[in-house]
Amino acid sequence: MSEEVDVRAKRILGEFELSFCSDGTYLLDGGAMFGVVPKTLWQKRAAADAENRILLGLNTVVVRTGKAVVVIETGIGNKQSDKMKAIHGNQELLPGSLAAAGVRVEDVTHVVNTHLHFDHCGWNTTLGADGVSRPTFPNARYFAPAGELAHGRLQLERDRVSYLGPNYDPVITSGQMTLIDVAGEYVVGDKRLGDVAGYGLQVSGEICAGVWVEGFPGHTEAMLGVHVESGGEHACYIGDLIPTHHHLDPTWVMGYDLDPLTCIAERKRFYARAIPEKWLVMFTHDHEVPAAYVEWSEKGKAVVAG
Repeated sequence: MSEEVDVRAKRILGEFELSFCSDGTYLLDGGAMFGVVPKTLWQKRAAADAENRILLGLNTVVVRTGKAVVVIETGIGNKQSDKMKAIHGNQELLPGSLAAAGVRVEDVTHVVNTHLHFDHCGWNTTLGADGVSRPTFPNARYFAPAGELAHGRLQLERDRVSYLGPNYDPVITSGQMTLIDVAGEYVVGDKRLGDVAGYGLQVSGEICAGVWVEGFPGHTEAMLGVHVESGGEHACYIGDLIPTHHHLDPTWVMGYDLDPLTCIAERKRFYARAIPEKWLVMFTHDHEVPAAYVEWSEKGKAVVAG
């Protein structure tokens, strides 16, 4: 694994600039990443090591609109225990990657988390030498799904290891967190959201001009996709609905997905718009292909455009 990750790629989208930064790579079980797909099939796309782990990326997209600096997803961060670092082999590289892209943490205006699993919001906060976790981006508004926070508070056996309060509670306490609740299901002070005060609630999906979110459930019930539009061009950071380009087949869902059948339906709904409208698809965990246009193959399968 490389320990020197700068900027994975840069693209111009209309009048916006996209920088694909990275928190490095990490390792997860290949079987879990491909669910019921037989290893004889998935290992042709993603090679496994002796412990059946495959190499994944931790992609953060920085959107410069001219008026805003938006950070989409923040990797694993620097709060993992030594045991978890040994398991995942993660490298804590996002600060250096952002610096290489010319992004100062003080200049970031918005931070968006598609959901609150530990590998998507880790650098929301930074663990200091004093053992205290503080917001990494002091002047930013943070956005996350309200349903994600409520689910994380349950600490269910199925996925409590993925929801770590130090990744988001300090941002709530600082008053920087806005929870997206397009269904209007929650109110401030709702016990389902926990006892940490300081968050705001927003029923609109707009983050800033040209950047907005939409629900894409399945991996988690409240996961969001992040749309970026400028000059007639469209990109979408689709989160863990399609974690890598190896997962483009609608039925190649993950063992981590809470509702695999919904994932399949949501992928089809996504392709019905993204392919004919030529959206740039941004992959959260693809260290090889951080973004690509997708097309239908001659066999009617979604594939990376040639």
